[in-house]
Amino acid sequence: MADFTASTFTEVASRVWVARHDWLDVNVSVIGGERGLVVVDTHSSERAARGVLDGVRRLGAGPVVAVVNTHEHFDHTFGNAVFRDEYGAVPIHATDWAAEHTSAAGERIKRAYAVGDDPHRVEVQETRIVPADRSFSSAQVIDLGDRQVELIHPGRGHTAGDLVVRVPDIDVMLAGDLLEESAPPAFGADCFPFDWPASLDLMISLLSDTSVVVPGHGAIVDLSFVQDQRNDIGTVAETIRDLAGRGVPRAQALEVGEWPYPSDLLVAAVDRGYDQLPRGGRQLPLV
Repeated sequence: MADFTASTFTEVASRVWVARHDWLDVNVSVIGGERGLVVVDTHSSERAARGVLDGVRRLGAGPVVAVVNTHEHFDHTFGNAVFRDEYGAVPIHATDWAAEHTSAAGERIKRAYAVGDDPHRVEVQETRIVPADRSFSSAQVIDLGDRQVELIHPGRGHTAGDLVVRVPDIDVMLAGDLLEESAPPAFGADCFPFDWPASLDLMISLLSDTSVVVPGHGAIVDLSFVQDQRNDIGTVAETIRDLAGRGVPRAQALEVGEWPYPSDLLVAAVDRGYDQLPRGGRQLPLV
């Protein structure tokens, strides 16, 4: 008996399929072309990825010819080994930063899952970490014959190594965790709150009113949603800068600031923001 549940893929645009998973509400996407399939993100463990692989096979749309990791976090990379086992030397694409930091990020999450009673603890511990081997600094194209798949690093945000995947012939954008629908955007210990708005601005410049946008977690969204979330992320950045400029200590920032998201989700954003600002005292007089 299989030890996994097969992923269910839904076609959201011509030859673009998305499977939304209960665990972490993470999305895995598949892009089809005449030369085969590109799998974007591989889920959070080898066991989970076997379900993804089974779902890809059931599409009957061809072999996987490339894998893409939108960034280095485990819920987007821990299935890489399963696709290597199935397809041999299938190339795995990511930004230079993500490729270089996948192993360290994975080991950190393994240590985190080693304690407690999370139901996924064992499968996370048993997963082999396989970093991307086709990395790039700003942009790369995967040629599927009748379709070009563009990989773009728009800048830092959720991490230093985020990429977005653009399928220009059908106006589809896979945004990774630069964008989330089912929860507020994840400001973790490796985020860049001041860079994130500009990275989303570049992404928005590639969208239209009819774009189909797939976030890293949650339901499909449109340009209006992306613009709204960009504005909220910009508000986080502006609030941190304002508080620090007025001399508000970081320990008081979450209490003093007016935030677009619950303040307990912004602890790392404030810490990272204060760390990234120039030292040297107040920039504006206190009110």
